[in-house]
Amino acid sequence: MINNLHDFVEGKLLLVNKPYKWTSFDVVGKIRNAFKPLKLKVGHAGTLDPLASGLLIICTGKMTKQIDTFQAQEKEYTGTLVLGATTPSYDLETAEDGRFDISDITEEKILEATKQFIGELQQYPPAHSAVKVDGERLYEKARRGEEVELRARTVTINEFEITGMALPEVNFRVVCSKGTYIRSLVHDFGKALNNGAYLSRLRRTRSGDYKIEDAREVMELVNSIRELKLNTPNVE
Repeated sequence: MINNLHDFVEGKLLLVNKPYKWTSFDVVGKIRNAFKPLKLKVGHAGTLDPLASGLLIICTGKMTKQIDTFQAQEKEYTGTLVLGATTPSYDLETAEDGRFDISDITEEKILEATKQFIGELQQYPPAHSAVKVDGERLYEKARRGEEVELRARTVTINEFEITGMALPEVNFRVVCSKGTYIRSLVHDFGKALNNGAYLSRLRRTRSGDYKIEDAREVMELVNSIRELKLNTPNVE
């Protein structure tokens, strides 16, 4: 329980439920602005795409020095993929650019295909991602139509569970290492079925020992900070 605004300066870890279509930087900015005129460091551990929702760890004050530690923790996600089509961004950000027949895809094939994605994998980030190349984020280059040679990264998938099927939609749960792109996992999963797939819904449910059930809504947190400001002298 935080009873004084200056507690944030000493450093606090905040669990926030990032809303759909907000960027992770939108959340950080909203919280940082709530502290004004107090100048306070605010950062997040582990970016979520705008079209993803769920657990975002926010650090304030001296706690920002530990962001790398929190970011390195294992993550858990739930989501939905759509079989039979692809998009350039591997999700709903861009329109479908390919269609595939899914009449021969069975539940057994889907379940069997998950097995090849368990363990250590080489994964390419989506062209529409926040990875920086030559000092610029990939999605900025992609939106200009520029082609960039992507570099693979090593990630680890500890669990890939199918939780429901209503083709072409497939619900899943993934437990993975930091740096894993679920969009890329879904895209590669479609290719493993000799088909196509894109991500239609994603929610981060856990990061390390921190769970979405313990997270607060952004505006609920912002309003709490504003209330503390009214009761805290010398916030400048």
